[in-house]
Amino acid sequence: MSTRGAKITVYARNAPRIRFPSRLAIATMRVWVARYTGRPRHGQRRPAGLEILALAVAREHSAKHETETFFVMSGTPQTRFGTSAFTAAGWPGTFYPQGMKPAEYLSFYAQHFDTVEVDSTYYATPSLQTVQGWDAKTPPGFLFAAKVPQVVTHEKILAGCDDEFKEFVERMQMLGPKLGVLLLQLPYFNAATFARGDDFLQRLEPFLKKLPQGVRFALEIRNKHWLTQRLFDLLRSRGVALALIDHPWMPRPAELAARWDVVTADFCYVRFLGDRKAIEERTKIWNQTIVDRRVELSEWAKVCYQVKSRGVTIFAYANNHYAGHGPTTVRLFQELWNDQEKSVRGLSAGDAGPS
Repeated sequence: MSTRGAKITVYARNAPRIRFPSRLAIATMRVWVARYTGRPRHGQRRPAGLEILALAVAREHSAKHETETFFVMSGTPQTRFGTSAFTAAGWPGTFYPQGMKPAEYLSFYAQHFDTVEVDSTYYATPSLQTVQGWDAKTPPGFLFAAKVPQVVTHEKILAGCDDEFKEFVERMQMLGPKLGVLLLQLPYFNAATFARGDDFLQRLEPFLKKLPQGVRFALEIRNKHWLTQRLFDLLRSRGVALALIDHPWMPRPAELAARWDVVTADFCYVRFLGDRKAIEERTKIWNQTIVDRRVELSEWAKVCYQVKSRGVTIFAYANNHYAGHGPTTVRLFQELWNDQEKSVRGLSAGDAGPS
């Protein structure tokens, strides 16, 4: 892919924006420069041409301003929408054809969506045979996100878990280019575990420093008061995405975007979770939508579209507990996303005026 005419912005934390000479295409949007360590992430090509020059300038500039991390965004950002897990009570006969064998579910799912967030890995590292089966049942270009096992995130809480974490990452890397994002989903922590958010960051920082290169990671927290500039800076310094979640304990997306720059990596990770306790009082069979989420999803579509316009790939996953039926939620979000694209294109055409 040629980088000729590419629009690149370099932004160094604690330093002014860098603008390249016009012959290198003046930057027109504020994006972070993706950290490059000599080895591309899955699904990415090696930087070339303008990108290498941008990287060199960014490195020199960041050194002067004591900046640890930088990002170069280039190429075409993707949108990946799918569900959290690909099986659930109520899906046979509503999403999957009645009578379909469970062994055929994933292949069928991959005909409708191009990514899935695997929930089962939360309970244990999958066997090699299982991972190879996922690979065999999905087409080229399909991407798997997966939860890091609970022994890492909930039991040992990111400390003293090197062996378990290494085993999981290496097993998931067997997916090759189909490995999308690994999610570190943390629970809500009370004061008995971490008295302050800074205490949590002291635990988090050394863990992030040991993350392997070439793998995308996202971090989810459930303590809203821990959303601080220090957390965003730490994640950004390691190229880890903050998982943006629709959850009753956490701020709405527009509130987050108004207060912080939520982009901490070269991708954005969104989860539509909802209120598990409230919806399970109404149903535990996930065969239809029982909560109208159009308003909330419209808000997410606007925020995510703004993020994507900065050259950032979007991963978004719908849980059954969000509205009652994950596949229907994904389709609705795709519809609202398409409406957002049409609206933006219409505005752009109006700004252009008559020819």
